[in-house]
Amino acid sequence: MKPLAGLYLITDETLTPYDRIETYLIPAFRGGARILQLRDKSLDDEALFPVAQHIQALCQEFGVTFIINDRVDLANELDADGVHIGRDDEGYDLARRILGRKKIIGVSCYGDLFRAKELEHKGADYVAFGSFFASTTKPNAPTISPSLMGEAKRMLKLPVCGIGGITTENATLLASQGADMLAVISDIWKAPDIQARCELYQGLFYGTPAL
Repeated sequence: MKPLAGLYLITDETLTPYDRIETYLIPAFRGGARILQLRDKSLDDEALFPVAQHIQALCQEFGVTFIINDRVDLANELDADGVHIGRDDEGYDLARRILGRKKIIGVSCYGDLFRAKELEHKGADYVAFGSFFASTTKPNAPTISPSLMGEAKRMLKLPVCGIGGITTENATLLASQGADMLAVISDIWKAPDIQARCELYQGLFYGTPAL
């Protein structure tokens, strides 16, 4: 399994339109991003399948881990690297039965450390907490204190991801608390130079920008 660390990119139906997806993903991958989650709340699995195939091929070309949000069956059909599930998606146990032990399963824990500990015990590969900051993608999501990241790192042994309103201005708050990954949407896809913006984020984890 590839390391679960660094910038964790998430697609957006509006910010990364599928008819121009290469113009967003390729500079991001050249900027050092090595994890991508395909997140789509509008298309059904059948309609999303060819899009996911295309994105998966780009990920494979650049050595990027390809995660699908919510859709366990689609992830299984595509043989994606893994899936990310939330509170209202298919449960962890079912996802693991479908995908097997070798696939990545990440789980949203919001601000719930006990949920994260339970999922770690079950065998989740990473957990995500958030929103840490006000988010334009999920404007109604409650926010949690950045200090929770530090608590999570002290309590858990598996990789921890922070999400929600993350920008280059506030990312250091979470990185300094030990975050293994930072999931970013708007601050990457709206950047005037996507490659350079990704390099800045990767520099938080690896000390120097990606070449």
